[in-house]
Amino acid sequence: MVHELHAMASIGSLLTVLAALAPTTLAQANTSYVNYSVQAQPDLTPRTLATIDLSFPDCTNGPLSTNLVCNTSATPWDRASALISLFTLEELVNNTGNTAPGVPRLGLPPYQVWNEALHGLDRANFTPSGDYSWATSFPMPILSMAALNRTLINQIASIIAIQGRAFNNAGRYGLDSYAPNINGFRSPMWGRGQETPGEDAQYLSAVYAYEYITGLQGLDEEHQKLLATAKHFAGYDLENWDGHSRLGNDLNISQQDLAEYYTPQFLAASRYAKVRSFMCSYNAVNGVPSCANPWLLQTLLRESFDFVDDGYVSSDCDAVYNVFNPHEYAGNQTAAAAVSLLAGTDIDCGTDYPWFLNESFYEGRVSRGDIEKSVIRLYSNLVRVGYFDGNDTEYRKLDWNDVLKTDAQNISYEAAVEGIVLLKNDGTLPLSKKVRSVALIGPWANATTQLQGNYFGPAPYLVGPLAAFQETSLQINYAFGTNISSNSTEQFAEAISAAKKSDVVVFAGGIDNTIEAEGIDRMNITWPGNQLTLIEELSKLNKPLVVLQMGGGQVDSSSLKENPKVNSLVWGGYPGQAGGYALVDILTGKRAPAGRLVTTQYPAEYATQFPATDMSLRPEGSNPGQTYMWYTGKPVYEFGSGLFYTTFSVSESSSSTKSLSVRGGNSYNIVDLLSQSHAGYEYIEQVPFLNFTVTVKNTGKTASPYSAMLFANTTNAGPAPYPNKWLVGFDRLPEINPGESTTLTIPVAIGSVARTDEDGNRILYPGTYDLALNNERDAVVSFTFTGDATVLERWPSPSS
Repeated sequence: MVHELHAMASIGSLLTVLAALAPTTLAQANTSYVNYSVQAQPDLTPRTLATIDLSFPDCTNGPLSTNLVCNTSATPWDRASALISLFTLEELVNNTGNTAPGVPRLGLPPYQVWNEALHGLDRANFTPSGDYSWATSFPMPILSMAALNRTLINQIASIIAIQGRAFNNAGRYGLDSYAPNINGFRSPMWGRGQETPGEDAQYLSAVYAYEYITGLQGLDEEHQKLLATAKHFAGYDLENWDGHSRLGNDLNISQQDLAEYYTPQFLAASRYAKVRSFMCSYNAVNGVPSCANPWLLQTLLRESFDFVDDGYVSSDCDAVYNVFNPHEYAGNQTAAAAVSLLAGTDIDCGTDYPWFLNESFYEGRVSRGDIEKSVIRLYSNLVRVGYFDGNDTEYRKLDWNDVLKTDAQNISYEAAVEGIVLLKNDGTLPLSKKVRSVALIGPWANATTQLQGNYFGPAPYLVGPLAAFQETSLQINYAFGTNISSNSTEQFAEAISAAKKSDVVVFAGGIDNTIEAEGIDRMNITWPGNQLTLIEELSKLNKPLVVLQMGGGQVDSSSLKENPKVNSLVWGGYPGQAGGYALVDILTGKRAPAGRLVTTQYPAEYATQFPATDMSLRPEGSNPGQTYMWYTGKPVYEFGSGLFYTTFSVSESSSSTKSLSVRGGNSYNIVDLLSQSHAGYEYIEQVPFLNFTVTVKNTGKTASPYSAMLFANTTNAGPAPYPNKWLVGFDRLPEINPGESTTLTIPVAIGSVARTDEDGNRILYPGTYDLALNNERDAVVSFTFTGDATVLERWPSPSS
């Protein structure tokens, strides 16, 4: 019997300036996205952000100075409502797109909603040189998250916010950002998995969402730094796999999988991080395009996930148009605009709202009030970031000096060096002090823009492995060898020659944005081109051989794992502006690795066993199960894999009354657990019921940080099938010297051990659970829940 703890709350003509400010459509930006016979958009003149006036409204002497919008004592909603009430219908409709012309007669300047902040500023108006010519380029999120340092994620986002505000004050960037991307990296073929924190959605991506969003926005809801946009809601994790375009994908997702995997990170973004904006995705979910889906955008997001009342939803760019074509969910663009607006999409990143909502209004499909509500939501958030508050606020004082100061903190380097993962090592790394020469070979050896992945702006510098090695005392013998996808052996001889005259060989290869990127999925997960052939040839030279596996998605490195002449394997992701320094410092031992994989490295056959459009997580038929939670095969490297340059022992700690000292004796009655006071926590599911505490001792000879993942598993709590395990916590300890010990404590929250039933409800089931540290189960504590199964979070009916 399932007892319910609580149910969630019910759940005409345009201004001529618009044509000049119209955004470039996706079809114009990248034709590789188009895999359908897509009807052409209206003939628009593309205009970049660099030429748009991003000035501020004048609340001192301008036409709006006497309007409530300029009264800082009024609420953001009331201020925005007073502003929008002055708009004519034409002016109202004009400002429903991402490139809003403002209202010149009111002194309201144009505003650009489409700004990017995935791992640094993008779509900013950079100058050719000097001030405002660059912004810090951090590693791609997939690498930063591998550091397992949540403070680091918050710090990265906070620096991006400071730099964004500095650029904004100079009229070169907006006040919101289309970040973070928190979709789960479910399919290893997905080209944009590099943008995400990894494949775990319930905990890892939820934590990333919280830290990144609160870093961007700050914790003061009335005075935000930048507005974050959590994307892409929901079920988006393919670009163009086997010709299935993201623009028209209709994905069949069970309510169980939606609740368990495809949306919990968005719940965290909304309920805990209080994100100000969401982006609805291109794809349809169970027959309804996300941007025209009132169940997703109203019932689930606003009523169940507690999305802030004045938060706004932006479409992905041109997704409103895609409701018509290729989804054919609406008969024309006028109908697509109307159905999307009424479903809950407030701002169209595109041109269908500005071009067609007038027709929607005159045809009686939408009211002025419907349109006003959406524009008020946008401007009430601009109120929160001080758009109308003059120059006296804290963030309006930021300038280029603050960009210089935050970049000088060198957090981009720190994120890269902390995230790098050591997958294999026989003692070759760190390189011996006796090494005098290194052969550096491969398509990543002299990387520059490759370091940045995608969605990047100009960096202050780009230092790849070759440049970083050349700053050491080592003799570097560089040879290109082969390209990412090349089958030519023309440059093999030069590579072999360089290797023969060197003490150690370092091959830097893998994948990059030529084969994984927005708009580009992979059809396989093998090493591309003839890179493995060259590595095999190098391994025959009987020289110490280190392989750097670069790129966001994993490739099957089983041959490297099994080859005893490949001495070390390191995954380096997309390490950002200082990536070369980070890689070289890891290889030479200046820094010790402690990153862990946040994705599974599957064998190559995985990509051919079932279609990537199969969204079902649990194993069935040809689908062997997806993600580490459900995969029934043997991975090459597991989610959570990562080695150190030293050895650690883990033992029970007596420092906590809720530690492993009560192994096997932890028993909790579910009713008592859920009825306790939760002062300091807004929701009962956030309350820790147990602290997993151990002592970690460095038993080796090298000082090193320590990282850990804590997994739960059960074989009797709730119905079968049971997941292999699921993540409930992680942490990273600072450097521990040889012979020294420190305490690791990971709080385990009530909600993290709930399971999801077939209807999507999150339930605490009675039964026995294990908590195990890392894949190796270095320490295990068992606990028992007694009493009746109880609904912790009720999933709304899809028909409601």
